[in-house]
Amino acid sequence: MPRRSQTEVAETRAAVTQAAVERASVEGLEGLTIGGLAGETEMRKSSVFSLFGSKEELQLATFDAAVEQFREEVWERAAGEPPGLARLLALCDSWLDYHRREVMPGGCFLTTATIEYDARPGPLRDATARTMRRWLAVLEREAGTAVEAGDLPADTDPGDVAFQLNALAAAASYGFQLWRDPEVFARARRSMRRVLAAPAA
Repeated sequence: MPRRSQTEVAETRAAVTQAAVERASVEGLEGLTIGGLAGETEMRKSSVFSLFGSKEELQLATFDAAVEQFREEVWERAAGEPPGLARLLALCDSWLDYHRREVMPGGCFLTTATIEYDARPGPLRDATARTMRRWLAVLEREAGTAVEAGDLPADTDPGDVAFQLNALAAAASYGFQLWRDPEVFARARRSMRRVLAAPAA
């Protein structure tokens, strides 16, 4: 049998990783298994193992893919807006829309990973902490720009803004997963605009 090209291997790995992202959004990264993914993707366990080498590498690849999907769905949709308040408002809208459209079947992947690994030392906790720190820094930077532009009160703490927006988005995600009530997104949007002292949409 001829060996597969590097492109074919990369495409197979990407397809398996995407299946892992969807499964982990519901079952958590600890719920991922080589055998489970092999059955889901109709591959041999040895073939799936050869793509990643270990369960931890599979988990890390899955986490990275989920973060990249979040970046594309949330950040990229708002990145073209002017820095500061306009971009923050656009981020809030794309963020809530990402959850409302159920891009991840189990809700916010980062929230799930944070709860799963906040008390578990190791590479996955480090990756989660690093990613959340980076995302909060993005929100804080945009809030700081809005303060400098006079769009937010001068005494606004940009770190508080970042913290509150993240908490509201997480609450909307798990609220929708628990109750399947789309009203949670309208409530979150109103709350986010109050944090940003912006008129209700």
